[in-house]
Amino acid sequence: MNLKVKAILDPQFEPMALKVREMREKTEQEGQEIVIGVERDRGAVTTYRTRIFPDGTGHDDENYEFVERIVKSMLWVAGGFHIIIAGSPVIAQRIREAYVDKGYRDFDLHFMETVYETTFVVDSVPLECAPKDVSVASPVGRHLDGCRIGFDAGGSDRKVSAVVNGESVYSEEVVWLPKINSDPQYHFDGIYSAIIPRQEVYGEVAVGDRIHARVTKVREDGRLNLSVRDKAHVQMYPDMEKILELLKEYGGVLPFTEKADPEVIRRETGMSKNEFKRAVGHLYKERRIQINDGKIRLVKE
Repeated sequence: MNLKVKAILDPQFEPMALKVREMREKTEQEGQEIVIGVERDRGAVTTYRTRIFPDGTGHDDENYEFVERIVKSMLWVAGGFHIIIAGSPVIAQRIREAYVDKGYRDFDLHFMETVYETTFVVDSVPLECAPKDVSVASPVGRHLDGCRIGFDAGGSDRKVSAVVNGESVYSEEVVWLPKINSDPQYHFDGIYSAIIPRQEVYGEVAVGDRIHARVTKVREDGRLNLSVRDKAHVQMYPDMEKILELLKEYGGVLPFTEKADPEVIRRETGMSKNEFKRAVGHLYKERRIQINDGKIRLVKE
């Protein structure tokens, strides 16, 4: 395909609209009509009628590549778990072979099965039994309960807002100019400049909170890894005090030790397993706690 304007970032890109026009021109004299249908939840169906070369005329591979791309596009535009090919049993069989476990479209198959919680199916029917479009109205929103985050990357600014039970807890608008900056890195930098890795998130951090964090790493791309905790030798002492407070809340006995599952430790203390082990070890050396029978006990003064 000879494009007037080629995609610099993806030189192999061929617009689907041009592929469709090209196929219709090639099959104008002796084409074969087919209808592709994709069914999703509650009986909704999206269809697309097009024309290909007649089956068995030496163009089956070309037909397949054309229809397969349309099917994938329809799946990701409309969603669905049931593909219906009307008018070409040859193409239907090729599509069926692509949408199987470990097949060419293995990812799409399992993704849609997960979304719709049902088995993915490809069916072949005669053209006269072609599916028709079925629309199903679905109310969206109309309730304000819960936590929601909205992000809008506009042409002259970007906005982010967080709402909890209908009340705004955070809102920010930042000027940026994506229209006059063709470098994708500019867009990426504008949205993402720093991250707190999951293992560095302790306690409750909510949207809208302003926190103090330290830089733990400068990544190769210039972005930052952050931590809300101090360095180990400094953080150990607040961690020791927190464990003592927990012991008092538990009546002097914690029902787990540093050998517990990391998720249990994180959930109960807000610390990593290593941090908990470090603080517990220091408390033990100071003889402020005892460890036995899978429990930590507070030493009475």
